[in-house]
Amino acid sequence: MDGRVAIVTGASRGIGQRIAELFAAEGAAIALVARTLAPGASRLPGSLEEVADRIRAAGGKAETIPADLTSPDDVETVVSRAEEALGPVDTLVNNAGVNFYGPALDVRASRYAVMFEMMVRTPFRLSQLAVPGMISRQRGWILNITSKQARHPLGPPYADWASDGSVPYGMCKAALDRLTTGLAAELHGTGVRVNALGTSALVRTPGVALVSPHTPENTVVEPDDAMPAAALRVCTSSDTGRIVYSTELLGRPLPDGPWALSGTY
Repeated sequence: MDGRVAIVTGASRGIGQRIAELFAAEGAAIALVARTLAPGASRLPGSLEEVADRIRAAGGKAETIPADLTSPDDVETVVSRAEEALGPVDTLVNNAGVNFYGPALDVRASRYAVMFEMMVRTPFRLSQLAVPGMISRQRGWILNITSKQARHPLGPPYADWASDGSVPYGMCKAALDRLTTGLAAELHGTGVRVNALGTSALVRTPGVALVSPHTPENTVVEPDDAMPAAALRVCTSSDTGRIVYSTELLGRPLPDGPWALSGTY
């Protein structure tokens, strides 16, 4: 990824942090985007400054772009601030996400609004802002981080995962998948590739750890390096319009278990 400039949202911790650090190690300059700028500013561990320090200490290049991705005003500035700091953006990783668990009919409208803003409207708007420059340079990569929760439960009878309180989250990820395939079709032939990547099983990010009571103890967990490695593969390929999952893409096996995320998840 030498010479590439990548925006990674949700880069202060978890999957976004790992993708950003790997892309930087592979030569990309990284615009790190999230709300938590400094250590101690969130109840969750991790901050943009800490990630940037690690990247720079390893010889990479990174700039922090603090932004609330549920605020349309903040979103409007992300691409311009990244390009002012690092140059033309050719890679956009829409990773930032949030889930408020609970039965679908009980989820408060305010919580659904936060999920929709962060995981549907923001990736859509960032794509609108970043793609014109990519088209003019005839190359670009958009990677949307999705989930197997976007898929439809098959039944009845239904698997246990179908009632785990993630319907609004899955709705948002389904919309993100449709953005992925539709935008890929519209941009085919321009040199801009659009793909979606999800986890094959649970990744224990700090956010997941916070809501761990919703996660059964026998849930299958995938290695921390799977998502960044899969993201690197997708963002250095000519593929477009694909919805893929980490360990399947990498050809790695997952341990068996009753909560393994099957192909219908």
